[in-house]
Amino acid sequence: MTVLERFPHRLTLVTGHYGTGKTEFSVNLALALAEAGERTALADLDIVNPYFRSRERRELLEAAGVRLIATSQALADADVPALPAELHALLEDRTVRGVLDIGGDPSGARVLARYRPRIVKEDYRLLYVVNAARPEVRTAERSAEVLRAIETVTGLACTGLVNNTHLCGETTAEDVREGAALAEEVSRLTGIPVACHAAEARFLEALKDLDPFPMEIRMKKPWE
Repeated sequence: MTVLERFPHRLTLVTGHYGTGKTEFSVNLALALAEAGERTALADLDIVNPYFRSRERRELLEAAGVRLIATSQALADADVPALPAELHALLEDRTVRGVLDIGGDPSGARVLARYRPRIVKEDYRLLYVVNAARPEVRTAERSAEVLRAIETVTGLACTGLVNNTHLCGETTAEDVREGAALAEEVSRLTGIPVACHAAEARFLEALKDLDPFPMEIRMKKPWE
């Protein structure tokens, strides 16, 4: 399945608990859309205590033709509730495919609520990232609880789950399968379908029955 078949909506909103890898997924999705020939923008709205920020890969994204929408450089290292004005242009320009990297918990997702009246008028999908390796959300019940809390805060309904289970460089194919089982259980509890299983390209053959969305680890700290 191609990236355009898998993600057909103009706006893809990516959320999930802190540390599940939603920023990694967002960056990879934006790059894949651009590679497929789409005019693409990535909006970094993960501004409440993020560990990784999409804007840390500005050079990579812009070299690939992805427009990065983020807070000003002066605020690049500050966790403040300030949103980029360019986000309005993204919501209004229907010739651009947008990926919105949202805060990693209900508090972080709250920044999206102010744009709800505009977003619901667009062709959008809200995705929730699941990661079985994160202790805070490794049970289906807890993961579903966080999902529903984010829906309540944003006023938007989640319509797809993304299994992005990983242990950075120590990830195995079995870890991804463990995440697939968790995603299916969250799906059973919530009625929300699994949109995809994300996995590094090195696992594509071993996981071909899952038809994974291929990923490359982009969000690394300097010591990694």
